[in-house]
Amino acid sequence: MSKVFKKTSGNGVIALYLGRRDFVDHVDSVDLVDGIVKVDPSGLNGRKVFIYLACAFRYGSDDLDVISLSFRRDIWLKRIQIYPPTNGNPTKTPMQESLLKKVGEQGCPFSFQMPTNLPCSVSCQPRPNDRGKACGVDFEVKAYLANDADNPDEVIDKKDTCRLMIRKIQYAPANKAGPKAELSKQFMMSDKPIHVQACLEKEVYYHGDPITVNVKINNETTKTVKKIKITVDQLANVVLYSSDTYTKEVCAEEFEETVGACSTYEKNFQVTPLLANNKEKRGIAVDGRLKDEDTNLASTTLSQGDKEMQGIIVSYKVKVTVAASGGGLLGGLTGSDVVLELPLILMCPKPAG
Repeated sequence: MSKVFKKTSGNGVIALYLGRRDFVDHVDSVDLVDGIVKVDPSGLNGRKVFIYLACAFRYGSDDLDVISLSFRRDIWLKRIQIYPPTNGNPTKTPMQESLLKKVGEQGCPFSFQMPTNLPCSVSCQPRPNDRGKACGVDFEVKAYLANDADNPDEVIDKKDTCRLMIRKIQYAPANKAGPKAELSKQFMMSDKPIHVQACLEKEVYYHGDPITVNVKINNETTKTVKKIKITVDQLANVVLYSSDTYTKEVCAEEFEETVGACSTYEKNFQVTPLLANNKEKRGIAVDGRLKDEDTNLASTTLSQGDKEMQGIIVSYKVKVTVAASGGGLLGGLTGSDVVLELPLILMCPKPAG
């Protein structure tokens, strides 16, 4: 084991150990969250040791909590008692066996199996001067001392707790042929249309890689195409009390390309959506981060499609806009655009091994 993540309670009675903090959602299953809590029985004073894994939606930073309002809602939570143990002597995972060699006899193993309909770790980019945790979806493993598992009247001192934030992530699936779209549009005062076809080179693109868009135009009109604009939009569907979709443009490129009347045209264009080019845009969804590490635009959320998912569900689309100027007697009054949209999967590659 290359690294162990540890957090000790303020009173030193319990300590939480994890062998990793990233857990992969494989769409049809999720990695088991397994670890160890080291317990010093002499400091319990008759209390028990509990641990929970929570997936929560945070919709306000900590500094807004001025009248004891909670800006955090649990989407899913599972709680277990680990000391005194209640489930006998369960089979230990290889990770737990490795951690127990470090922790010793006071180690109590625990494990959680997340369901497949939970969102991935996602944050919303704050303003430059915002403080506290960003809005978004996060996962927390927390161990604590208490007399009862979940008694709302019992006050649990901060020194009796220890917690570690973890991430639920997805990696890009095997690539397939890219999506294709085509549209024919007929304009006022024109008896023939402009045919536009656009396609992506492949279905899945990795963060930071240029996206290749092939555009074909068959202009049967008397108009002239003077510009092609390609944009990438991020759609963040926030499903909590209701369902709201927020669309943010994360990349836009204009190309001064001319396609004359009654002519054809084909060309590949490349655009690259990067978080570095969107640092000033508040509310853009980014992949969840631990502490202050770098991250990227939020990855596309892969789901089985038949299960309702709460939290933030992220998708992308590439929009191709072909701008045609007016022709004939009315000139610019009859100019118009042909707009096509293509779905885009933007994710991180699966690490080797």
